[in-house]
Amino acid sequence: MQPENPSINSEQAKQCQNCKQDFTIESEDFAFYEKIQVPAPTFCPECRMVRRMMVRNEHTLYKRKCDMTGQDMVTIFAPEKPIRVFHRKVWWGDDWNQYEYGLEYDSSRNFFEQFRELQMKTPWPNLIVGGDIVNSEYINHAGSCRDCYLLFNADFCENVLYSATGTHSRDTMDVLFFNRMELCYEVVDGNGTGICYSENCDECLNVYFSKDCVGCSNCFGCVGLRKKQYCMWNEQLTKEDYEKRFTGYELHKHSSISTLRKRAYEFWLTFPVKYYHGRQNVNVTGDYLYYSKNARDSFYAVYLEDSRFCSFMTGATTKDCYDISEWGLGLELSYESVTVGDQTNGAKFCYGSWSGAQNTEYCMMTPGSHNCFGCCNMKKAEYCILNKQYTKEEYEKLRAQIIQDMTKNPYVDAQGRVFMYGEFFPYDLSMFDYNESWAMDYFPLNEAEVKSKGFRWRQDETNKHTPTLLARDVPDSIHDIQDSILKEIIGCSDCGKAYRIVVAELQLLRRFGFPIPQKCSHCRYKDRLLRINSPRLYKRITEDGKEVMTAYAPLKPEKILSEEAYQKLIM
Repeated sequence: MQPENPSINSEQAKQCQNCKQDFTIESEDFAFYEKIQVPAPTFCPECRMVRRMMVRNEHTLYKRKCDMTGQDMVTIFAPEKPIRVFHRKVWWGDDWNQYEYGLEYDSSRNFFEQFRELQMKTPWPNLIVGGDIVNSEYINHAGSCRDCYLLFNADFCENVLYSATGTHSRDTMDVLFFNRMELCYEVVDGNGTGICYSENCDECLNVYFSKDCVGCSNCFGCVGLRKKQYCMWNEQLTKEDYEKRFTGYELHKHSSISTLRKRAYEFWLTFPVKYYHGRQNVNVTGDYLYYSKNARDSFYAVYLEDSRFCSFMTGATTKDCYDISEWGLGLELSYESVTVGDQTNGAKFCYGSWSGAQNTEYCMMTPGSHNCFGCCNMKKAEYCILNKQYTKEEYEKLRAQIIQDMTKNPYVDAQGRVFMYGEFFPYDLSMFDYNESWAMDYFPLNEAEVKSKGFRWRQDETNKHTPTLLARDVPDSIHDIQDSILKEIIGCSDCGKAYRIVVAELQLLRRFGFPIPQKCSHCRYKDRLLRINSPRLYKRITEDGKEVMTAYAPLKPEKILSEEAYQKLIM
């Protein structure tokens, strides 16, 4: 039997097991838990999000050999990890028997300890990719991509480089949160063609150093414009004056770009902002929400409905879900899971359920599987527990027993945190150390902080390459860059680590007319992360006197407005 929930007509205050902060479970939350038949959580929403993110490595890549073929491959698993890793083509193939790793459930032992054995026995795919992947060896958590490089959490892209979290784009580089972009560069949250060095611009064409512009074309250094063209620093110009001034900015020089970015950031701060990023929503709270309704406490999502605590939902549509981190695309009635979607229903406490998966619980990497509990690295399986096959009747009986055992004999980690049925996997079961995981991007911690929380930390490898050229010595203008730059090992101006310019990157930069970057791709990615709000909400009063929940932290410099006040302000 599962633990009974309190009355769905009441709310309950709780203290988080992990951070010890108080949080509230509301009556509508209890109604959802009742509908999907799970007990209420004992961790707060933020700690639940961090815990899910810790099982997912998005962009930390290594080289190691396939444990079946011996071929060299790029992978998310460090070479010293004592696990089996197959090249994705082998993993998806039929040359290995996924049932040979099955374990007989032992009721005298903790369920999570048995699952850990399964994690270490079963082969993992080197990368999490799907669909038609062409000439895109260095991508992860991506699908149906061609000629892409260092692209993460993205689908249906062509010639997209150094970017994360988006779909349906091409000939684009260094962007974060993107959709249907072409010929774009250095953008945070955008949609359109020719958007460069800009943020939160939608359906725009040839817009530079601008923020929160919609339906604009040929604008430069602008804020809050709607359906404008030939504007510069929010001043209306003629086409001739605009083009003359544009040419004078010398965007082919790194020194010019640095000066313009500083000026743009300072100019943007002179304008108040709407208290959250989003458009065409109904009854939502959170940030970076688009085309959503009845979505609360959620972040970086599109087409999210009747859901709460969901983030990074890039595929349309996600409905009736709680505590989901990443994907969507026809996801319904799922809870406390990460990387789930593609017509999936009933995923609970899972990592990697997609391709029409149904009713999977405590599973990792089980695409297309139905009615599975505690399975790991299985494809299109049904009625399996710990990778062992059962009849429908045997499965249902054993599943009920395990749920009861998980409550009677919970997993307790070294910090005293208790994990019964109804909680996501314990931190100890992550295949990745904290600073390898996705959590490091949005909830960064130093080594001492990580270890104090009982998490693992991986020491960075020493730089294996000696720079042949320091970033400060790279020619200022793209016009002075020769093809020989492709042979150079450049020392990043920020972290000092070595990086290269690849052919596709140089081709795009020459097409854009922009200079060679003086930071490595990882430092540029971290810079973009600093430009967005963290996924947490604060109660604040807007400049026009409205109480709102906003992701703009109280100490951030922006002045915030309610949506009504902001709509009156924008041009």
